[in-house]
Amino acid sequence: MGNNKSSALSKELLQELKSNTKYSESELSTWYQSFLKECPSGKISKQQFEGIYASFFPNADPTKYAQHVFRSFDTNADGTLDFKEYIVALHLTSGGKTMQKLEWAFALYDVDGNGTISKNEMLEIVKSIFNMIPADDQKNLPEDENTPEKRADKIWEFFGKKDDDKISEGEFIQGVMDNKDILRLIQYDEPQKIKDKLKERKN
Repeated sequence: MGNNKSSALSKELLQELKSNTKYSESELSTWYQSFLKECPSGKISKQQFEGIYASFFPNADPTKYAQHVFRSFDTNADGTLDFKEYIVALHLTSGGKTMQKLEWAFALYDVDGNGTISKNEMLEIVKSIFNMIPADDQKNLPEDENTPEKRADKIWEFFGKKDDDKISEGEFIQGVMDNKDILRLIQYDEPQKIKDKLKERKN
């Protein structure tokens, strides 16, 4: 590693991450070292990210969902996640405040990034979530949400929307906070387990 600059976090970034996440300086430094080991370029590519997800879902296909998660965290849209984006992602999905998590969920569902969610976008993300649910588990889902289309319809009805309506970020956050059922329907709980496994791998 001869070059210190590449193996140490800058003071500015360290301060910024410390104040915006729950992680300590030593945790951040340790993670940075292991991040560089796994990604010597200092960036995670979309393919690497998909690979991480795929290794946790041997019986399902998380590719589409991983692509959407990656897009929602690639804040500068350069096709890679740098350490800052990665840590913010880790923080948000594992320990972020409810409001931050909901803002992230909105970004996940706002596929084209235009500030609203259409029913088609809702269906696209719900389909990608279904790809990760093993077929046997899908059989056990309630009748009115056992296909992506039914689940998207159910969410849309909760928001009281017509098919060609759009949901704004404010409506989305308020709707989810007012109705725990929506929260259950829009998320897939595995990411938390993924984060835990990632931490194990890093330690």
